[in-house]
Amino acid sequence: MARSDRSRTALLDAAERLFAEAGIAQTSDRKIAEAAGNSNHSAVGYYFGGREGLLRALLTRHITGLEPRRQEMSAASASLLDDVRGLVVPATDALGALAAQAGEGKPTWRARFVRAAVHDPQAAEILRGLGDEAPAAARIVHAIVARLDHLPANIVRGRAALMTHIITSACAEHEEQAARDSTTPRWQATGDFLADAITGMLQAPVTHPTDPGRTDA
Repeated sequence: MARSDRSRTALLDAAERLFAEAGIAQTSDRKIAEAAGNSNHSAVGYYFGGREGLLRALLTRHITGLEPRRQEMSAASASLLDDVRGLVVPATDALGALAAQAGEGKPTWRARFVRAAVHDPQAAEILRGLGDEAPAAARIVHAIVARLDHLPANIVRGRAALMTHIITSACAEHEEQAARDSTTPRWQATGDFLADAITGMLQAPVTHPTDPGRTDA
């Protein structure tokens, strides 16, 4: 790996950790450069053009890394559970690979960074604009929606949004717990559990067919 590539990767890894630990808005570019061992405190601007470019690179690294496995699972899907697994399992497998690379009992930060990103206005806006980078994920979501066409459309939209929230939050909490206890996270079991639970949630009976969160119904 060229020196510039190593420096870029070190900045990405340092930013991912700091964003996960302290929050995106609370972490300066200077702190990221220092944590990456870079003496140039303007390194984020040099390598990424600034904070937006850094966030885009981090999110793209995560999303594109899941796509090959999602394409494979999408092509083989024959059920709603298969579709949900196509979203969940590539993510938990990727987190498992990061944990294996870190070593037993050592923390990782990817899941917690993703949670921070979806709650940060700038990062969330970038994430919404990266749809073209994740065509397999989009196909899986469309397949899930199609399998639920017997339910009211507004209920399906609400449950699809909840599905994303569950995956993001549960993975971050599992990673956080493992880091706190200095244990190795059980990502395969977590993926299986989440896929089963989300599939059940998506198919649950509808008690009140109104938009989730409405107070005027």
